[in-house]
Amino acid sequence: MYTKFFGLSKKPFSLIPDPSFLYLSEKHKKALTTLQYGLVSQAGFTVITGEIGSGKTTLIRSLLDKLRSECEVGLITNTHSAFGDLLTWVLAAFKIESSATNKAGRYQAFVDFITEKSDSHKRVVLIVDEAQNMDIQTLEELRLLSNINVNQDIMLQLVLVGQPELVEKLNRPELVQFSQRISIEYHLQPLSYQETAKYIHYRLKVAGSKDTIFHPSACAALYCYSGGVPRLINNLGDLALVFAFAADKKKINWKIIVDVVSERTTGGIKRFEGKACLTPNIIERAAEAEKLRRALIEETGVDISKDL
Repeated sequence: MYTKFFGLSKKPFSLIPDPSFLYLSEKHKKALTTLQYGLVSQAGFTVITGEIGSGKTTLIRSLLDKLRSECEVGLITNTHSAFGDLLTWVLAAFKIESSATNKAGRYQAFVDFITEKSDSHKRVVLIVDEAQNMDIQTLEELRLLSNINVNQDIMLQLVLVGQPELVEKLNRPELVQFSQRISIEYHLQPLSYQETAKYIHYRLKVAGSKDTIFHPSACAALYCYSGGVPRLINNLGDLALVFAFAADKKKINWKIIVDVVSERTTGGIKRFEGKACLTPNIIERAAEAEKLRRALIEETGVDISKDL
């Protein structure tokens, strides 16, 4: 819709995880390095956590691209009990065919698979995304699954990726044996303002942009309203391009971001309680615009009055 107008080859702020758009901030670089180190060091369990929309799944997709040639990788993306038990998910993740009708049979099919890959000197890695949705019993079953590694070289490595609730769950007394097996862990924090600005320009560049479409004030507003969470940046950034296209504007400043936010009432957008009143008429109200200006200066050091 707007790509040709802005000279883009594709949408820069798609919500679909795409490794080609992965911006390695210092935080994301550490998370990816932690994942890679966990695998190279043959850690039994590696745990990566982060807030909703922080970029965990994109990191996993990037890791998968690097691993497939040297490891046998299985990815579980839906851990709700309504979709079956753990072993059913595991066999499906590795595309293991089995006619077993009980857990014991499915477990043996997986052990046979692990043994076959081990004999051919190929590591087996099981990645569980959205792992915070697993109940206590399923997490315990996952720990027992790792017993394949007892008294021998690591044959199965497990990577758990999830929201902060995963840590809370793993710290429960009934999972103490599980938590003791976690060798590597990292919590992915949101982007800083500087990282947010670089993230925005990086994605635009990957999408084919040769111009600076977002003014510094727009990047500052995006950071403040998103809290530095990549998914929210993408959501607001995409709508900002739509709004600018509709207004026939090639450049985006803070006013367009405020327009976008004023239209949104859900999705975790930061509302600046006590700093700026987000009403549809905010731009027309000098007092409220001044509150927003001060909030942005306080949080990012960017003065939006320079883009008036």
